[in-house]
Amino acid sequence: MMDPPPQGEVENILKRITSHPGVLGLVVINPQGLAIKTTMDNATTQLYANNFKNLTSMARSSVRDLDPLDDLKFLRVRSRKYEIMVAPSGDYSLIVIQNPNQRDV
Repeated sequence: MMDPPPQGEVENILKRITSHPGVLGLVVINPQGLAIKTTMDNATTQLYANNFKNLTSMARSSVRDLDPLDDLKFLRVRSRKYEIMVAPSGDYSLIVIQNPNQRDV
C-alpha cells in the first residue's frame, strides 16, 4: 500500500486546483461524508458533502452491478450553472465545484 503524500504536498495540490479559473470551491470528505478540508462556508460544504457522498455511492454501486470487478474512478455532473467533479478513493473523496462558463482571462 502506498504512503499518503506529505501534508505540504497535499496543500500545494489543493492550492493548484483552486487557482484554476472558474473553480468556486473544493471539499475533501472522508468515507462517512464528513468534511476534512474545504474552501467554502459550512452550510455549502455540508450540502455538497451530503449530496455527493450519496450520489457517488449510487454511481459506484451501478458500476459494480455492471461489472463486479470494476470500480468508480471519477464522477462528473454538469448543470447550466455548475460542474461538479468527484474523485473518490478509499480514504477520502475530492469534490471540486466550478463554473463551466468562466473562461481564462
